[in-house]
Amino acid sequence: MIKNYLKIAFRNLWRHRVFSFINILGLTVGMTACFLIFLYVKFELSYDKFNSKAANIYRLNTDIKTPSETINTSVTAWPFAPNIKREFPEVETFTRVNNGSFLVRKGDAKFQEDNTLFADSTFFDVFDIKMLKGDPKKALKDMFSIVFTEDAAKKYFGNEDPIGKQVLLTGDGIPSTVTGIIQNIPENSILKGDMLVSMSTLTQHLNKGLDQQWGNFGATSFLLLKPGVDPRAMEKKFPDFIERNNGKERKESQMFYTFTLEPLKDIYLLSTRDGNKLGNMNNVDIFSIIAVFILLIACINFINLTTARSSERAKEVGIRKVVGAAKSQVARQFIGESVILCIIAFLLTVLLSVLLLPLFNKLAGKVVSHGIFTNWQYLLLLFSAAIGIGVLAGAYPALILSSFKPVVVLKGRFATGTKGILLRKGLVIAQFSISVVLIIATLVVYSQMSYMRKRDLGFSKDQMLVVSTQGDPARFALKNAVNSLPNVKSTALSSSVPGSGNPGAYSEIENKKGDLQIANLDLYFVDWNYIPQYKIKMVAGRSFSKDFGTDTTQAMVVNESVTKLLGYSSPQEAVGRKFKQWGREGKIIGVMQDFHFRSLQQPIKPLTMRIEPDGCDLLSVNITGGNVPATLASIEKKWKEMIPNRPFSYFFMDEFFDRQYRGEERFGNLFLNFAILAIFISCLGLLGLASYSTMQRTKEIGVRKVLGASVTNITALLSSDFIKLVLIAIVIASPLAYIGMHKWLEGFAYRTSVSWWVFLLAALTAIFIALFTVSFQAIKAAVANPVKSLRSE
Repeated sequence: MIKNYLKIAFRNLWRHRVFSFINILGLTVGMTACFLIFLYVKFELSYDKFNSKAANIYRLNTDIKTPSETINTSVTAWPFAPNIKREFPEVETFTRVNNGSFLVRKGDAKFQEDNTLFADSTFFDVFDIKMLKGDPKKALKDMFSIVFTEDAAKKYFGNEDPIGKQVLLTGDGIPSTVTGIIQNIPENSILKGDMLVSMSTLTQHLNKGLDQQWGNFGATSFLLLKPGVDPRAMEKKFPDFIERNNGKERKESQMFYTFTLEPLKDIYLLSTRDGNKLGNMNNVDIFSIIAVFILLIACINFINLTTARSSERAKEVGIRKVVGAAKSQVARQFIGESVILCIIAFLLTVLLSVLLLPLFNKLAGKVVSHGIFTNWQYLLLLFSAAIGIGVLAGAYPALILSSFKPVVVLKGRFATGTKGILLRKGLVIAQFSISVVLIIATLVVYSQMSYMRKRDLGFSKDQMLVVSTQGDPARFALKNAVNSLPNVKSTALSSSVPGSGNPGAYSEIENKKGDLQIANLDLYFVDWNYIPQYKIKMVAGRSFSKDFGTDTTQAMVVNESVTKLLGYSSPQEAVGRKFKQWGREGKIIGVMQDFHFRSLQQPIKPLTMRIEPDGCDLLSVNITGGNVPATLASIEKKWKEMIPNRPFSYFFMDEFFDRQYRGEERFGNLFLNFAILAIFISCLGLLGLASYSTMQRTKEIGVRKVLGASVTNITALLSSDFIKLVLIAIVIASPLAYIGMHKWLEGFAYRTSVSWWVFLLAALTAIFIALFTVSFQAIKAAVANPVKSLRSE
């Protein structure tokens, strides 16, 4: 019986191979897209879940309330975590990490290791980073201990065993011992580092006494709680702990803070602390919805084409029933054919996924999977989904076909019912509603990306080369030497450039009432040339000038946001007001126009600038557009003459700043590609239905041609029904797309609007796609010889 079912199934699939091909192709493309999105979503949701104790690991966050604002930060003061471990029995252990950058030398090899992490000796008690060589209990215990990742170790030691060997750290050449080699930190971790340096190196040597500085916030602290501990109950105990250890200093500084515990597993996708997002849960949700949409469209195609062809197999069903076939047997036959199609689509999906995975990883900007066979459970899930799709998608057609009455069918009076026609039309509307939503969403995404790239940032980033000197003493001489090179317009030193991040500084600034208002303000250390070189506009007062000797010690320039924070109605009112900041006192000499020194996803924050040459380590070089390679070579030559012990490291300001939007650009590219796939699958279904509709109306077309209908008349006749369905889809999809994209845009502090032209363009695009798809078959039928179609009459 089964052999007979299979023989009939394959014979029927081959006989109607065009429709079978469309069905298999649609399912394959849909399942492949869905599977790749599934890999992406699983990867995004897997961040830090490889840690066996992840459920009990929490980041200790701080909310700092000042008279001006509340700062939600992910760091704590350095002494807090060790003292919490000492006073709270709920805490099994803790570890602190801090980002760093080190010049590392071994012989002739020298690298600036920007991805460095300072870490406590308990780091490996908290996180499951596999130690390949060395003792995880002792590796980060002593000062000047280093743990390299596999790849980093090979840079310095090749295949040599590095344990116990020494490298030189910093420009001073501090001998440091390699005490461990770990596997490369997994990409799905919020911790990024090629080299770990013992925390005692920082707290007992590089910044001695840091562990006693209760007001110095800079440590990212993780607590490993004992099983069963309620983190919310523990948070309620923190205020007393803070008051005991730091109550007096809090009152004096008027900076009141509270602690919260954030689950490690939530940080990547859900945390918005420090104004930054590591991942984006909205994007994960959007791609999950797209995956469902694509699979739904593929299933709709299958149901549509199968039910449309049901009348062709009516006599087959009638004969089967006459010779004794039960309704359940007929249903199983057609569900079996559906499952066979899905199994073929599954095999092709596996092949296509293998071929497309490297390209998909590139589009995603990360290795979401090293191979689809690394997790056989995923393939089993895909196979189960294929079988499920086959059964569910084939169930309705099977029930329709198996319910035919043999007497009616064999007399030739069977015709497709009104319910079947309405179902197909409804499914086509659903398909194109999804497609129109995706078209509108794609246009809005790219409109926002364009808006962000073209928006006036308030500073000049073109032809700006930034060289990182890492604070080398020769940077001042280098600046003067580079300034004299041809094709160099100007140079400036600073502690930060837009997009690079900058420290917050405890500040007291005179407000409109005449009081010194406490605030935590972003701070740039700059030299005299910085503001004019970056073409930052002054809206009140003046910029720094060598003509005023006090500018080096008693002057500050602020942006417009600072004046608004202090309550001034105009920037001019802030000029001449007093300030105290990090041991300096003086007056505000000028107000800058607000400029975007952070991503457009964040609102412009208050910013201060002071002349502080010793705090500047970034050299900005404004170069001409001609012969950039030669200019770079000249600058590198000067570097090697003056700072020979450091590798030459530079970046172009425009590329560096735009890097902040790389995640959004990748999201846009992925979105576009999957939207195209969804539209392609919809077109396949429309093509199949148009082909079937045209075949059903062959004789009608022949009669119309004999009576004088033109090719245009017939094409319009066959296309009009489908265009009406697309127009209904546009009406349904437009408000849904508007609501969804309006919510997505709320994630940007500076954003474009959802314009009317987006809906018009999406509607025209959908109509054009539908017309192009349907007219191909319509024209083919219209130009056919009517004699052939009427010969059987």
